[in-house]
Amino acid sequence: MKVLVIDDDQINLDLFCLMLSMLDVATPVPVRHAQAALDWCADHTPDLVVVDYLMPDIDGLAFLRRFRGLPGMREVPVVMVTGATEVAIRHEALRLSANDFLTKPVNGIEFNVRIGNLLTLQHARQQLAQRAETLDIAVRKATADIVAREHEAIHRLSRAAEFRDADTGFHLSRMAEYSRLIAVQLGLPEAECDLVRDAAPMHDIGKVGIADAVLLKPGPLNDEERAIMQRHPQIGADILAGSESPLLQAGAVIAISHHERYDGSGYPHGLAGENIPLYGRIIAVADVFDALTNARPYKPAWSLERAIGYFHEQKGSHFDPACVDALLRDMDAVLAIQQRFQHAGV
Repeated sequence: MKVLVIDDDQINLDLFCLMLSMLDVATPVPVRHAQAALDWCADHTPDLVVVDYLMPDIDGLAFLRRFRGLPGMREVPVVMVTGATEVAIRHEALRLSANDFLTKPVNGIEFNVRIGNLLTLQHARQQLAQRAETLDIAVRKATADIVAREHEAIHRLSRAAEFRDADTGFHLSRMAEYSRLIAVQLGLPEAECDLVRDAAPMHDIGKVGIADAVLLKPGPLNDEERAIMQRHPQIGADILAGSESPLLQAGAVIAISHHERYDGSGYPHGLAGENIPLYGRIIAVADVFDALTNARPYKPAWSLERAIGYFHEQKGSHFDPACVDALLRDMDAVLAIQQRFQHAGV
């Protein structure tokens, strides 16, 4: 362990280094000038410092004050060497977080015992910090693994609803990425943008509760069937409600609100404007944009120009204008998402 020894008197410096050499664990780093010691500490971290109080230019107290201000030096033990009568100086050194004192003339046995004890404590502290860091890394990795499995399970359950709806292609992946793009363009924090993306695939999970006769009907729905179909937002919210998971909570908000319309003509609650949760407004744009620009069993894919025109027409009625502008602001990113998820197979 490296022990930085600072004393302008060469005889004292040699004596301290000689006593340190008797400790098997100590490697002395002798320095005669306090500024040179501070410069050394800019690139190295000592395990312990022994510093004389009475030195020219920068005394022991000034050194301690500057040393504690260096990055990573708050926990390094410092032993100050003072005269027997310098009580006030000791008190000031304690205030500046000195850990121990040695009184001149320094006794060799006392020196080795005190330095040895401090090095033992410092070694134990370093080992504890290393174990804590290792444990923190392990916990973060385990947490990341759990989150990844949660995301995978949710994505697969969301795909189950898509399979029942005869949807094809990478619809969930594309609309999730469109949702994140909108969130980014709206200026949401990165973590929230990721949350929107990860929760977006749950928007239609309530379709698992819709009868096949309605969900898979090839022709137009009658009024009764349409009323049944419009239950799926509430079913999805009920499935996801009550969880402590932020991801499932976001999914519940999205499920219940993604069919609301900005002018209040949507369902299930007829919310309007900013009374519709932001996540629902985002997913409404992402979901419809992907549905229009990709072929479905009941329609061919729209051209990009036609879809953009439609969204401009529907700003303020079906869709939140800010969310529409956010999606259309970066068409290079939109095209990159389409290119990335262009092949069929959910």
